[in-house]
Amino acid sequence: MTFPVTSPVLARALAERNYNDPTPVQSAVLTGQAEGRDVLVSAQTGSGKTVAYGLAIASDLFGVDGKLGVAGKPLALIIAPTRELAMQVERELTWLYQYTGAKIVSCVGGMDAKRERRMLADGAHIVVGTPGRLRDHIERNGLNVSALAAVVLDEADEMLDLGFREDLEFILEAMPADRRTLMFSATMPKGIATLARRYQRNALRIDVANDEGGHADIEYRAIRVSPRETEKAVVNLLRFVDAQTAIVFCNTREAVRHLHAMLLERGFATVLLSGELSQHERNQSMQALRDGRARVCVATDVAARGIDLPNLGLVIHAELPHDAEALQHRSGRTGRAGRKGVSALLVPITRRRRTEQMLRDAGVQAFWGGPPTVEEIRKLDQERMLLDPMLTEAPAEEDIELARLLLSERTPEQLGAALIRVYRSRLPAIEDVVDPGNGPEARRETRDAREPRETRNAPVRPPKPQKERFFGSAAWFRLDIGRTRNADPKWLLPMLCRKGNIEKADIGVIRVFENETKIEISEKVAQDFAANMRRPGGENIRVDRARDGAESAPSTTPPRPPKPKYISKADRKEKSKPRGPDPS
Repeated sequence: MTFPVTSPVLARALAERNYNDPTPVQSAVLTGQAEGRDVLVSAQTGSGKTVAYGLAIASDLFGVDGKLGVAGKPLALIIAPTRELAMQVERELTWLYQYTGAKIVSCVGGMDAKRERRMLADGAHIVVGTPGRLRDHIERNGLNVSALAAVVLDEADEMLDLGFREDLEFILEAMPADRRTLMFSATMPKGIATLARRYQRNALRIDVANDEGGHADIEYRAIRVSPRETEKAVVNLLRFVDAQTAIVFCNTREAVRHLHAMLLERGFATVLLSGELSQHERNQSMQALRDGRARVCVATDVAARGIDLPNLGLVIHAELPHDAEALQHRSGRTGRAGRKGVSALLVPITRRRRTEQMLRDAGVQAFWGGPPTVEEIRKLDQERMLLDPMLTEAPAEEDIELARLLLSERTPEQLGAALIRVYRSRLPAIEDVVDPGNGPEARRETRDAREPRETRNAPVRPPKPQKERFFGSAAWFRLDIGRTRNADPKWLLPMLCRKGNIEKADIGVIRVFENETKIEISEKVAQDFAANMRRPGGENIRVDRARDGAESAPSTTPPRPPKPKYISKADRKEKSKPRGPDPS
Protein backbone atom coordinates (compact mmCIF):
# COMPACT_ATOMS: atom_id res chain seq x y z
CA MET A 1 0.00 0.00 0.00
CA THR A 2 1.35 3.44 -0.94
CA PHE A 3 0.61 6.84 0.51
CA PRO A 4 -2.57 8.35 -0.98
CA VAL A 5 -0.83 11.68 -1.66
CA THR A 6 -1.68 13.71 -4.75
CA SER A 7 0.98 16.42 -4.24
CA PRO A 8 4.20 15.45 -6.07
CA VAL A 9 6.36 17.59 -3.75
CA LEU A 10 5.03 15.81 -0.66
CA ALA A 11 5.39 12.43 -2.35
CA ARG A 12 9.02 13.28 -3.15
CA ALA A 13 9.77 14.13 0.50
CA LEU A 14 8.15 10.88 1.68
CA ALA A 15 10.10 8.81 -0.83
CA GLU A 16 13.41 10.32 0.26
CA ARG A 17 12.63 9.30 3.84
CA ASN A 18 11.66 5.76 2.72
CA TYR A 19 8.04 6.25 3.74
CA ASN A 20 6.59 3.55 1.54
CA ASP A 21 3.67 2.15 3.52
CA PRO A 22 1.42 4.34 5.72
CA THR A 23 0.82 3.42 9.34
CA PRO A 24 -2.79 2.65 10.43
CA VAL A 25 -3.34 6.18 11.78
CA GLN A 26 -2.00 7.72 8.56
CA SER A 27 -4.25 5.53 6.43
CA ALA A 28 -7.30 6.39 8.56
CA VAL A 29 -6.74 10.16 8.44
CA LEU A 30 -6.06 10.20 4.69
CA THR A 31 -9.21 8.32 3.61
CA GLY A 32 -11.82 10.07 1.49
CA GLN A 33 -14.25 9.90 4.39
CA ALA A 34 -11.96 12.11 6.51
CA GLU A 35 -10.97 14.58 3.78
CA GLY A 36 -11.85 18.15 4.72
CA ARG A 37 -13.62 17.12 7.96
CA ASP A 38 -12.92 17.68 11.62
CA VAL A 39 -11.47 14.50 13.11
CA LEU A 40 -11.04 13.18 16.66
CA VAL A 41 -8.29 10.56 16.58
CA SER A 42 -7.36 8.12 19.33
CA ALA A 43 -3.92 6.65 18.66
CA GLN A 44 -0.92 5.63 20.73
CA THR A 45 2.26 7.70 20.81
CA GLY A 46 4.81 6.75 18.18
CA SER A 47 2.18 5.80 15.61
CA GLY A 48 3.15 8.41 13.00
CA LYS A 49 0.60 11.08 13.95
CA THR A 50 2.79 14.04 12.93
CA VAL A 51 3.13 12.88 9.34
CA ALA A 52 -0.57 11.94 9.38
CA TYR A 53 -1.87 15.42 10.18
CA GLY A 54 0.93 17.05 8.18
CA LEU A 55 -0.46 15.34 5.09
CA ALA A 56 -4.09 15.78 6.15
CA ILE A 57 -3.91 19.59 6.40
CA ALA A 58 -1.99 19.97 3.12
CA SER A 59 -5.23 20.39 1.17
CA ASP A 60 -6.18 23.29 3.46
CA LEU A 61 -2.87 25.05 2.75
CA PHE A 62 -2.34 24.57 -1.00
CA GLY A 63 -4.11 26.79 -3.50
CA VAL A 64 -5.94 25.60 -6.60
CA ASP A 65 -2.60 25.34 -8.37
CA GLY A 66 -1.28 22.95 -5.71
CA LYS A 67 1.28 25.48 -4.44
CA LEU A 68 1.76 27.64 -1.37
CA GLY A 69 1.46 31.37 -1.78
CA VAL A 70 3.60 34.06 -0.20
CA ALA A 71 3.90 33.67 3.57
CA GLY A 72 1.61 36.04 5.43
CA LYS A 73 -0.98 35.31 8.07
CA PRO A 74 -0.63 31.69 9.29
CA LEU A 75 -2.82 29.12 7.55
CA ALA A 76 -2.31 26.27 10.04
CA LEU A 77 -1.64 26.12 13.77
CA ILE A 78 -0.22 23.06 15.59
CA ILE A 79 -0.57 23.07 19.40
CA ALA A 80 1.61 20.69 21.45
CA PRO A 81 1.86 20.20 25.24
CA THR A 82 5.62 20.61 25.69
CA ARG A 83 8.51 22.54 24.20
CA GLU A 84 10.31 19.35 23.17
CA LEU A 85 7.28 17.97 21.34
CA ALA A 86 6.59 21.30 19.59
CA MET A 87 10.18 21.51 18.36
CA GLN A 88 10.04 17.88 17.30
CA VAL A 89 6.86 18.58 15.28
CA GLU A 90 8.58 21.56 13.66
CA ARG A 91 11.45 19.31 12.54
CA GLU A 92 9.06 16.69 11.12
CA LEU A 93 7.01 19.23 9.19
CA THR A 94 10.17 20.94 7.93
CA TRP A 95 11.34 17.85 6.01
CA LEU A 96 7.78 16.94 4.94
CA TYR A 97 7.20 20.41 3.43
CA GLN A 98 10.79 21.03 2.32
CA TYR A 99 9.91 21.20 -1.40
CA THR A 100 6.74 23.29 -0.96
CA GLY A 101 8.44 26.49 0.14
CA ALA A 102 6.51 26.45 3.39
CA LYS A 103 7.66 28.77 6.15
CA ILE A 104 7.26 27.15 9.57
CA VAL A 105 7.66 29.13 12.81
CA SER A 106 7.83 27.69 16.33
CA CYS A 107 6.62 29.56 19.42
CA VAL A 108 7.50 27.85 22.69
CA GLY A 109 8.16 28.86 26.26
CA GLY A 110 11.77 29.39 27.26
CA MET A 111 12.77 30.86 23.90
CA ASP A 112 13.14 34.51 22.84
CA ALA A 113 9.58 35.85 22.51
CA LYS A 114 10.71 39.03 20.70
CA ARG A 115 12.48 36.99 18.03
CA GLU A 116 9.34 34.86 17.59
CA ARG A 117 7.20 38.00 17.11
CA ARG A 118 9.61 39.28 14.45
CA MET A 119 9.38 35.96 12.59
CA LEU A 120 5.59 36.01 12.80
CA ALA A 121 5.55 39.58 11.50
CA ASP A 122 7.62 38.46 8.49
CA GLY A 123 4.92 35.91 7.64
CA ALA A 124 4.40 32.16 8.13
CA HIS A 125 2.40 29.33 6.63
CA ILE A 126 2.44 27.04 9.67
CA VAL A 127 2.93 27.93 13.34
CA VAL A 128 3.84 25.28 15.93
CA GLY A 129 3.79 26.12 19.62
CA THR A 130 2.82 25.46 23.21
CA PRO A 131 -0.50 26.77 24.63
CA GLY A 132 0.91 29.36 27.01
CA ARG A 133 3.26 31.00 24.50
CA LEU A 134 0.65 30.95 21.70
CA ARG A 135 -1.91 32.65 23.93
CA ASP A 136 0.66 35.27 24.90
CA HIS A 137 1.36 36.09 21.24
CA ILE A 138 -2.36 36.33 20.46
CA GLU A 139 -3.02 38.65 23.40
CA ARG A 140 -0.09 40.88 22.36
CA ASN A 141 -1.30 40.91 18.72
CA GLY A 142 1.87 39.16 17.63
CA LEU A 143 -0.03 36.16 16.20
CA ASN A 144 -2.92 36.84 13.83
CA VAL A 145 -5.21 33.80 13.64
CA SER A 146 -7.89 35.32 11.44
CA ALA A 147 -6.77 33.42 8.32
CA LEU A 148 -6.33 29.98 9.90
CA ALA A 149 -7.75 27.16 7.81
CA ALA A 150 -6.73 24.29 10.12
CA VAL A 151 -5.73 23.77 13.73
CA VAL A 152 -4.25 20.58 15.20
CA LEU A 153 -4.25 19.66 18.89
CA ASP A 154 -1.44 17.11 19.32
CA GLU A 155 -1.44 14.99 22.52
CA ALA A 156 -4.62 16.75 23.67
CA ASP A 157 -4.97 14.57 26.77
CA GLU A 158 -1.51 15.61 27.97
CA MET A 159 -2.38 19.28 27.50
CA LEU A 160 -5.40 18.85 29.76
CA ASP A 161 -3.31 16.93 32.31
CA LEU A 162 -0.80 19.79 32.39
CA GLY A 163 -3.51 22.35 33.12
CA PHE A 164 -3.76 24.05 29.70
CA ARG A 165 -7.57 23.87 29.36
CA GLU A 166 -8.08 27.61 29.83
CA ASP A 167 -5.32 28.47 27.33
CA LEU A 168 -6.71 26.02 24.77
CA GLU A 169 -10.22 27.43 25.07
CA PHE A 170 -8.89 30.97 24.65
CA ILE A 171 -6.94 30.02 21.50
CA LEU A 172 -9.80 28.05 19.92
CA GLU A 173 -12.36 30.80 20.56
CA ALA A 174 -10.06 33.36 18.91
CA MET A 175 -9.98 31.40 15.63
CA PRO A 176 -12.35 31.65 12.64
CA ALA A 177 -15.47 29.56 13.07
CA ASP A 178 -15.05 27.84 9.70
CA ARG A 179 -11.55 26.48 10.38
CA ARG A 180 -10.89 22.74 10.39
CA THR A 181 -10.03 21.17 13.77
CA LEU A 182 -8.05 17.92 14.15
CA MET A 183 -7.59 16.50 17.64
CA PHE A 184 -5.17 13.67 18.45
CA SER A 185 -5.06 11.97 21.84
CA ALA A 186 -3.61 8.72 23.20
CA THR A 187 -6.51 8.40 25.66
CA MET A 188 -10.06 9.71 25.60
CA PRO A 189 -11.01 11.06 29.04
CA LYS A 190 -14.21 13.08 29.56
CA GLY A 191 -12.33 16.35 29.18
CA ILE A 192 -11.34 15.50 25.61
CA ALA A 193 -14.91 14.54 24.69
CA THR A 194 -16.19 17.83 26.13
CA LEU A 195 -13.57 19.82 24.22
CA ALA A 196 -14.46 18.01 20.99
CA ARG A 197 -18.20 18.63 21.34
CA ARG A 198 -17.62 22.32 21.98
CA TYR A 199 -15.03 23.16 19.32
CA GLN A 200 -15.52 20.58 16.54
CA ARG A 201 -18.27 20.31 13.94
CA ASN A 202 -19.60 16.89 13.00
CA ALA A 203 -16.22 15.37 13.79
CA LEU A 204 -15.27 11.96 12.44
CA ARG A 205 -14.24 9.67 15.31
CA ILE A 206 -11.20 7.54 14.43
CA ASP A 207 -9.95 4.94 16.91
CA VAL A 208 -6.83 3.14 15.75
CA ALA A 209 -5.32 2.39 19.18
CA ASN A 210 -6.88 -1.06 19.47
CA ASP A 211 -6.49 -1.99 15.81
CA GLU A 212 -2.90 -0.91 15.84
CA GLY A 213 -2.03 -2.79 18.98
CA GLY A 214 -0.41 0.14 20.75
CA HIS A 215 1.85 -2.16 22.81
CA ALA A 216 2.62 -4.72 20.11
CA ASP A 217 6.15 -3.43 19.58
CA ILE A 218 6.94 -3.04 23.30
CA GLU A 219 8.11 -5.95 25.44
CA TYR A 220 7.15 -5.32 29.07
CA ARG A 221 9.33 -6.77 31.83
CA ALA A 222 8.61 -6.56 35.55
CA ILE A 223 11.88 -6.90 37.47
CA ARG A 224 11.77 -7.94 41.12
CA VAL A 225 14.25 -5.87 43.12
CA SER A 226 15.20 -5.17 46.69
CA PRO A 227 14.46 -1.50 47.50
CA ARG A 228 18.13 -0.95 48.37
CA GLU A 229 19.35 -2.40 45.07
CA THR A 230 17.27 -0.37 42.61
CA GLU A 231 20.25 1.60 41.33
CA LYS A 232 22.29 -1.57 40.85
CA ALA A 233 19.40 -3.09 38.89
CA VAL A 234 19.33 0.00 36.63
CA VAL A 235 23.05 -0.46 35.92
CA ASN A 236 22.63 -4.14 35.07
CA LEU A 237 19.61 -3.50 32.84
CA LEU A 238 21.51 -0.85 30.88
CA ARG A 239 24.40 -3.30 30.48
CA PHE A 240 22.15 -6.26 29.64
CA VAL A 241 19.88 -4.68 27.02
CA ASP A 242 22.65 -2.49 25.57
CA ALA A 243 20.18 -0.25 23.73
CA GLN A 244 21.50 2.46 21.44
CA THR A 245 19.45 4.98 23.47
CA ALA A 246 17.70 4.44 26.81
CA ILE A 247 15.58 6.56 29.13
CA VAL A 248 15.29 6.04 32.89
CA PHE A 249 12.25 7.53 34.64
CA CYS A 250 12.18 8.85 38.21
CA ASN A 251 9.31 10.55 40.03
CA THR A 252 11.17 13.55 41.49
CA ARG A 253 13.85 16.01 40.42
CA GLU A 254 16.02 15.03 43.39
CA ALA A 255 15.89 11.36 42.34
CA VAL A 256 16.81 12.36 38.76
CA ARG A 257 19.85 14.33 39.93
CA HIS A 258 21.00 11.51 42.20
CA LEU A 259 20.62 8.73 39.62
CA HIS A 260 22.19 10.88 36.90
CA ALA A 261 25.28 11.48 39.06
CA MET A 262 25.51 7.78 39.93
CA LEU A 263 25.36 6.66 36.28
CA LEU A 264 27.97 9.23 35.31
CA GLU A 265 30.28 7.88 37.99
CA ARG A 266 29.68 4.34 36.70
CA GLY A 267 30.90 5.42 33.26
CA PHE A 268 27.61 5.77 31.34
CA ALA A 269 27.27 8.65 28.86
CA THR A 270 24.24 10.19 30.57
CA VAL A 271 22.17 13.39 30.42
CA LEU A 272 19.19 14.47 32.51
CA LEU A 273 15.84 16.13 31.80
CA SER A 274 13.82 17.78 34.54
CA GLY A 275 11.60 20.80 34.94
CA GLU A 276 14.31 22.79 36.73
CA LEU A 277 16.54 22.95 33.64
CA SER A 278 16.50 25.96 31.35
CA GLN A 279 15.35 25.53 27.76
CA HIS A 280 18.97 25.84 26.59
CA GLU A 281 20.06 23.04 28.93
CA ARG A 282 17.18 20.83 27.81
CA ASN A 283 18.06 21.45 24.16
CA GLN A 284 21.66 20.49 24.87
CA SER A 285 20.57 17.23 26.52
CA MET A 286 18.31 16.32 23.61
CA GLN A 287 20.99 17.14 21.04
CA ALA A 288 23.54 15.00 22.88
CA LEU A 289 21.14 12.06 22.64
CA ARG A 290 20.39 12.65 18.98
CA ASP A 291 24.01 12.88 17.83
CA GLY A 292 25.16 9.91 19.95
CA ARG A 293 27.31 11.77 22.51
CA ALA A 294 24.97 10.44 25.21
CA ARG A 295 23.12 7.13 25.34
CA VAL A 296 21.14 7.34 28.57
CA CYS A 297 18.61 9.99 29.63
CA VAL A 298 17.37 10.23 33.23
CA ALA A 299 14.10 12.17 33.34
CA THR A 300 10.90 13.00 35.18
CA ASP A 301 7.49 12.37 33.62
CA VAL A 302 6.80 16.03 32.88
CA ALA A 303 10.17 16.67 31.23
CA ALA A 304 9.90 13.61 28.98
CA ARG A 305 6.29 14.07 27.81
CA GLY A 306 6.01 13.88 24.06
CA ILE A 307 9.71 13.61 23.26
CA ASP A 308 10.86 11.31 20.48
CA LEU A 309 14.42 10.04 20.94
CA PRO A 310 16.22 8.34 18.06
CA ASN A 311 16.59 4.57 18.29
CA LEU A 312 15.22 4.49 21.85
CA GLY A 313 15.23 0.78 22.63
CA LEU A 314 14.85 0.71 26.42
CA VAL A 315 12.64 2.45 28.99
CA ILE A 316 13.41 1.79 32.66
CA HIS A 317 10.94 2.76 35.37
CA ALA A 318 13.43 3.20 38.23
CA GLU A 319 10.47 4.43 40.27
CA LEU A 320 7.03 3.05 39.44
CA PRO A 321 4.63 5.33 37.56
CA HIS A 322 1.65 6.65 39.49
CA ASP A 323 -1.00 5.03 37.28
CA ALA A 324 -1.63 3.07 34.09
CA GLU A 325 -1.86 6.22 31.96
CA ALA A 326 1.57 7.38 33.12
CA LEU A 327 2.91 3.90 32.35
CA GLN A 328 1.59 4.15 28.79
CA HIS A 329 3.04 7.62 28.26
CA ARG A 330 6.44 6.56 29.58
CA SER A 331 6.57 3.29 27.68
CA GLY A 332 5.36 4.98 24.51
CA ARG A 333 8.77 6.63 24.15
CA THR A 334 10.01 3.30 22.73
CA GLY A 335 8.50 0.84 20.25
CA ARG A 336 7.79 3.69 17.80
CA ALA A 337 7.35 3.63 14.02
CA GLY A 338 7.59 -0.16 13.85
CA ARG A 339 10.78 -0.44 15.93
CA LYS A 340 10.91 -2.85 18.85
CA GLY A 341 11.50 -1.70 22.40
CA VAL A 342 11.66 -2.87 26.02
CA SER A 343 9.85 -1.29 28.97
CA ALA A 344 11.22 -2.55 32.31
CA LEU A 345 9.55 -1.83 35.64
CA LEU A 346 11.65 -2.20 38.80
CA VAL A 347 9.20 -3.62 41.32
CA PRO A 348 9.94 -3.87 45.05
CA ILE A 349 8.24 -6.86 46.69
CA THR A 350 5.84 -4.62 48.63
CA ARG A 351 4.59 -3.03 45.38
CA ARG A 352 3.93 -6.21 43.42
CA ARG A 353 0.13 -6.27 43.78
CA ARG A 354 -0.14 -2.60 42.87
CA THR A 355 2.06 -3.17 39.82
CA GLU A 356 -0.01 -6.14 38.66
CA GLN A 357 -3.17 -4.04 38.92
CA MET A 358 -1.56 -1.18 36.99
CA LEU A 359 -0.50 -3.54 34.21
CA ARG A 360 -4.06 -4.92 34.01
CA ASP A 361 -5.45 -1.38 33.82
CA ALA A 362 -3.02 -0.59 31.00
CA GLY A 363 -4.01 -3.77 29.15
CA VAL A 364 -0.48 -5.13 28.90
CA GLN A 365 1.16 -8.37 29.95
CA ALA A 366 4.61 -8.29 31.49
CA PHE A 367 7.22 -11.01 31.89
CA TRP A 368 8.23 -11.30 35.56
CA GLY A 369 11.75 -12.12 36.62
CA GLY A 370 14.79 -11.09 38.59
CA PRO A 371 17.38 -8.52 37.56
CA PRO A 372 20.08 -9.57 35.06
CA THR A 373 22.87 -11.47 36.78
CA VAL A 374 26.61 -11.04 36.44
CA GLU A 375 26.89 -14.34 34.56
CA GLU A 376 24.18 -13.40 32.05
CA ILE A 377 25.78 -10.05 31.29
CA ARG A 378 29.28 -11.52 30.95
CA LYS A 379 27.98 -14.12 28.51
CA LEU A 380 26.42 -11.36 26.39
CA ASP A 381 29.65 -9.36 26.61
CA GLN A 382 31.51 -12.29 25.07
CA GLU A 383 29.00 -12.55 22.22
CA ARG A 384 29.07 -8.80 21.59
CA MET A 385 32.84 -8.69 21.62
CA LEU A 386 33.03 -11.25 18.81
CA LEU A 387 30.75 -8.99 16.74
CA ASP A 388 32.57 -5.76 17.61
CA PRO A 389 33.74 -3.76 14.57
CA MET A 390 37.34 -3.80 15.84
CA LEU A 391 37.32 -7.55 15.11
CA THR A 392 35.00 -7.71 12.11
CA GLU A 393 36.30 -4.79 10.04
CA ALA A 394 39.10 -5.45 7.55
CA PRO A 395 42.44 -4.32 9.05
CA ALA A 396 44.64 -1.74 7.37
CA GLU A 397 48.12 -2.69 6.15
CA GLU A 398 49.68 -0.62 8.95
CA ASP A 399 47.64 -2.58 11.51
CA ILE A 400 48.79 -5.90 10.03
CA GLU A 401 52.45 -4.87 10.27
CA LEU A 402 52.03 -3.88 13.91
CA ALA A 403 50.20 -7.16 14.60
CA ARG A 404 53.15 -9.14 13.18
CA LEU A 405 55.51 -7.18 15.41
CA LEU A 406 53.41 -7.90 18.47
CA LEU A 407 53.20 -11.60 17.63
CA SER A 408 56.97 -11.73 17.46
CA GLU A 409 57.18 -10.32 20.98
CA ARG A 410 54.09 -11.85 22.66
CA THR A 411 52.13 -15.09 22.48
CA PRO A 412 48.64 -15.13 20.91
CA GLU A 413 47.19 -15.86 24.36
CA GLN A 414 48.83 -12.75 25.82
CA LEU A 415 47.58 -10.57 22.99
CA GLY A 416 44.09 -12.03 23.28
CA ALA A 417 44.01 -11.36 27.01
CA ALA A 418 45.18 -7.77 26.42
CA LEU A 419 42.43 -7.28 23.84
CA ILE A 420 39.83 -8.54 26.31
CA ARG A 421 41.08 -6.14 28.99
CA VAL A 422 40.87 -3.23 26.56
CA TYR A 423 37.32 -4.21 25.57
CA ARG A 424 36.15 -4.58 29.17
CA SER A 425 37.72 -1.25 30.16
CA ARG A 426 35.20 0.48 27.88
CA LEU A 427 32.25 -1.05 29.72
CA PRO A 428 30.73 0.02 33.06
CA ALA A 429 31.20 -2.48 35.87
CA ILE A 430 28.48 -5.07 36.48
CA GLU A 431 26.66 -5.03 39.83
CA ASP A 432 26.00 -8.08 41.98
CA VAL A 433 22.20 -7.95 42.45
CA VAL A 434 20.01 -10.49 44.26
CA ASP A 435 16.56 -11.57 43.11
CA PRO A 436 14.35 -11.05 46.21
CA GLY A 437 11.82 -13.62 44.99
CA ASN A 438 8.04 -13.40 45.05
CA GLY A 439 7.16 -12.69 48.67
CA PRO A 440 8.13 -12.59 52.34
CA GLU A 441 9.14 -16.24 52.39
CA ALA A 442 11.53 -15.84 49.49
CA ARG A 443 12.85 -12.62 51.00
CA ARG A 444 13.60 -14.41 54.28
CA GLU A 445 15.31 -17.24 52.42
CA THR A 446 17.48 -14.77 50.53
CA ARG A 447 18.40 -12.97 53.73
CA ASP A 448 19.12 -16.22 55.53
CA ALA A 449 21.33 -17.38 52.68
CA ARG A 450 23.38 -14.21 52.86
CA GLU A 451 23.41 -13.60 56.63
CA PRO A 452 22.64 -16.70 58.74
CA ARG A 453 20.75 -15.82 61.90
CA GLU A 454 22.02 -16.81 65.31
CA THR A 455 19.60 -18.86 67.34
CA ARG A 456 18.68 -17.77 70.84
CA ASN A 457 20.51 -20.70 72.43
CA ALA A 458 23.67 -20.32 70.35
CA PRO A 459 26.83 -19.46 72.27
CA VAL A 460 27.78 -15.82 72.36
CA ARG A 461 30.47 -15.11 69.82
CA PRO A 462 33.48 -13.04 70.82
CA PRO A 463 33.63 -9.61 69.20
CA LYS A 464 35.43 -9.49 65.89
CA PRO A 465 38.89 -7.92 66.00
CA GLN A 466 39.00 -4.49 64.41
CA LYS A 467 40.19 -4.66 60.83
CA GLU A 468 43.66 -3.29 60.36
CA ARG A 469 44.16 -0.34 58.08
CA PHE A 470 45.63 -1.95 55.02
CA PHE A 471 47.41 1.09 53.57
CA GLY A 472 49.30 2.43 56.58
CA SER A 473 48.83 6.04 57.70
CA ALA A 474 45.63 7.76 56.63
CA ALA A 475 44.00 11.19 56.49
CA TRP A 476 40.37 11.98 57.22
CA PHE A 477 38.22 14.14 54.95
CA ARG A 478 34.75 15.61 55.49
CA LEU A 479 32.04 15.80 52.77
CA ASP A 480 29.14 18.22 53.21
CA ILE A 481 26.58 15.55 52.35
CA GLY A 482 24.87 13.13 54.72
CA ARG A 483 21.78 11.00 55.20
CA THR A 484 19.49 14.00 54.64
CA ARG A 485 20.78 14.11 51.03
CA ASN A 486 20.71 10.33 50.53
CA ALA A 487 24.45 9.85 50.92
CA ASP A 488 25.30 6.19 50.46
CA PRO A 489 28.68 4.40 50.17
CA LYS A 490 27.32 2.52 47.14
CA TRP A 491 27.56 5.63 44.96
CA LEU A 492 30.02 7.64 47.03
CA LEU A 493 32.81 5.07 46.57
CA PRO A 494 32.93 5.09 42.72
CA MET A 495 32.44 8.87 42.69
CA LEU A 496 35.42 9.39 45.02
CA CYS A 497 37.59 7.07 42.94
CA ARG A 498 36.69 8.70 39.65
CA LYS A 499 36.76 12.37 40.63
CA GLY A 500 39.57 12.04 43.18
CA ASN A 501 41.62 9.94 40.71
CA ILE A 502 42.42 7.28 43.32
CA GLU A 503 41.98 3.53 43.61
CA LYS A 504 39.43 1.70 45.71
CA ALA A 505 42.31 0.36 47.82
CA ASP A 506 43.18 3.95 48.80
CA ILE A 507 39.82 4.40 50.58
CA GLY A 508 39.30 3.05 54.06
CA VAL A 509 36.31 3.73 56.29
CA ILE A 510 33.27 5.68 55.05
CA ARG A 511 31.09 7.02 57.88
CA VAL A 512 27.76 8.60 56.90
CA PHE A 513 26.21 10.98 59.48
CA GLU A 514 23.06 13.07 59.40
CA ASN A 515 24.47 16.11 57.59
CA GLU A 516 27.99 15.05 56.64
CA THR A 517 30.17 12.09 55.68
CA LYS A 518 33.72 11.35 56.81
CA ILE A 519 36.07 9.24 54.73
CA GLU A 520 39.50 7.76 55.37
CA ILE A 521 42.05 8.25 52.56
CA SER A 522 45.56 6.85 52.31
CA GLU A 523 48.08 9.53 53.31
CA LYS A 524 50.20 8.91 50.21
CA VAL A 525 47.38 10.09 47.89
CA ALA A 526 45.59 12.50 50.26
CA GLN A 527 47.10 15.69 48.82
CA ASP A 528 46.32 14.80 45.19
CA PHE A 529 42.85 13.57 46.22
CA ALA A 530 42.03 16.92 47.86
CA ALA A 531 43.16 18.85 44.77
CA ASN A 532 41.23 16.63 42.35
CA MET A 533 38.00 16.83 44.38
CA ARG A 534 38.08 20.64 44.14
CA ARG A 535 37.96 20.53 40.35
CA PRO A 536 34.61 21.54 38.77
CA GLY A 537 32.31 18.89 37.36
CA GLY A 538 30.29 15.97 38.71
CA GLU A 539 28.47 16.26 42.02
CA ASN A 540 28.71 19.62 43.75
CA ILE A 541 30.15 18.27 47.03
CA ARG A 542 32.52 20.23 49.24
CA VAL A 543 35.51 18.29 50.60
CA ASP A 544 37.59 19.51 53.57
CA ARG A 545 40.35 17.99 55.68
CA ALA A 546 38.92 16.62 58.95
CA ARG A 547 40.53 15.96 62.35
CA ASP A 548 39.31 12.36 62.46
CA GLY A 549 36.27 10.28 61.66
CA ALA A 550 35.29 9.29 65.16
CA GLU A 551 32.20 11.43 65.40
CA SER A 552 30.06 13.83 63.47
CA ALA A 553 29.90 17.58 63.93
CA PRO A 554 27.77 18.65 66.88
CA SER A 555 24.11 18.86 66.07
CA THR A 556 22.31 22.19 66.23
CA THR A 557 19.22 20.49 67.64
CA PRO A 558 18.96 21.05 71.42
CA PRO A 559 19.16 17.84 73.46
CA ARG A 560 15.96 16.39 74.85
CA PRO A 561 15.39 16.85 78.56
CA PRO A 562 15.94 13.67 80.59
CA LYS A 563 12.87 11.61 81.32
CA PRO A 564 11.65 11.80 84.94
CA LYS A 565 12.59 8.79 87.00
CA TYR A 566 9.76 6.34 87.42
CA ILE A 567 8.49 5.96 91.01
CA SER A 568 6.24 3.06 91.86
CA LYS A 569 2.89 3.52 93.60
CA ALA A 570 4.15 1.80 96.79
CA ASP A 571 7.15 4.16 96.96
CA ARG A 572 4.90 7.18 96.50
CA LYS A 573 2.71 6.04 99.40
CA GLU A 574 5.78 5.46 101.55
CA LYS A 575 7.11 8.95 100.82
CA SER A 576 3.72 10.53 101.58
CA LYS A 577 3.63 9.15 105.19
CA PRO A 578 4.33 11.78 107.88
CA ARG A 579 7.77 11.49 109.41
CA GLY A 580 7.88 11.70 113.24
CA PRO A 581 10.71 11.32 115.76
CA ASP A 582 12.42 8.00 115.86
CA PRO A 583 10.78 6.04 118.77
CA SER A 584 14.05 4.42 119.62
